[in-house]
Amino acid sequence: MFQNSFQARTTAVKVRFGAGSRTSAADEIRELGCSRALILSTPHQSGDAMQMAELIGDLAGGIYTKATMHTPVSVTEDALQHVDSIQADCLVSLGGGSTIGLGKAIAYRTGLPQVVIPTTYAGSEATPILGQTENGVKTTVSHPSIQPEVIIYDAELVSTLPVPMTVTSALNAMAHAAEALYSQTRNPISTMLAAEGLKAFKNALPRVLETPDDLDARGETLYGAWLCGTVLGQVGMALHHKLCHTLGGTLDLPHAETHSIILPHAIAFNARAVPEQLQPVCDIFGGTDAGQALYDFALSLNAPTALKDLGVSEADLDRAAELAATNPYWNPQPVEEAAIRALLQTAWAGSPPLR
Repeated sequence: MFQNSFQARTTAVKVRFGAGSRTSAADEIRELGCSRALILSTPHQSGDAMQMAELIGDLAGGIYTKATMHTPVSVTEDALQHVDSIQADCLVSLGGGSTIGLGKAIAYRTGLPQVVIPTTYAGSEATPILGQTENGVKTTVSHPSIQPEVIIYDAELVSTLPVPMTVTSALNAMAHAAEALYSQTRNPISTMLAAEGLKAFKNALPRVLETPDDLDARGETLYGAWLCGTVLGQVGMALHHKLCHTLGGTLDLPHAETHSIILPHAIAFNARAVPEQLQPVCDIFGGTDAGQALYDFALSLNAPTALKDLGVSEADLDRAAELAATNPYWNPQPVEEAAIRALLQTAWAGSPPLR
């Protein structure tokens, strides 16, 4: 994994692992020097937010339960009014990528510290990256203020996550690691983190599917999510993330499912240019083609494989290919509209990735 030349950046983040560790949230708030936390969640998890408010007691300044997929700027602006009204001095984000994204968006605009308690495997809690949507366009920004100060990984909180959501959320996290292997800004440490994160999911996900409430297996998947998210915060994104941001922001597709479907196709596309950098995927998942290996793993988990099943029409693919080829992220394989359109057609049909 040695490279002759590279740069690396690490961020000081406190991470607490362990079943039941959410009970430490009050201690973490006090350690940050805060006393009026705004608890964030989606409408679906409002009950969990109420329980968290009870858990941290008089440190809870209020609750905001309107977090929405793709972090619409309009929702962030509404939440900022609530922040001001209760004079919140920190944020507690309890949930998946939607809630964590809202917390990041607020922190980016206010500088408020964040305690994040993930309930999925998205991994965004471990990055200084914010993706937000306005007027149907999803953009990303990276800034130190976006990085949460504290992350609490509690296996009990994901032990009841439905298996289908578990699978798509995990594949979403795995996409961060897979793209990190060929990132323009990769370094030896990021490559090791990526490989270890993929190994954790390869080892633990089948056990979770067999016994969903296995706390050891759930803990290992959270470990994988932490590693995959951490590596995403250290390196740049490429074609896979560009496609998912384009499809998600333009067509309002479910985030994790979109990542799950696109992953093997984007990896197969880039394996044409950098097969040696994607060799760890083959070493971990088997086979000789990284994209096919990930596709086969997704099938073994009964993951979604076709964009058409998300309501995408073939007519949508032309526009998505055009957008993805416009101002593309850096990518090891040239991003040409015709090639991207062919990739999307295969992903739309749910066929094995093109080689």
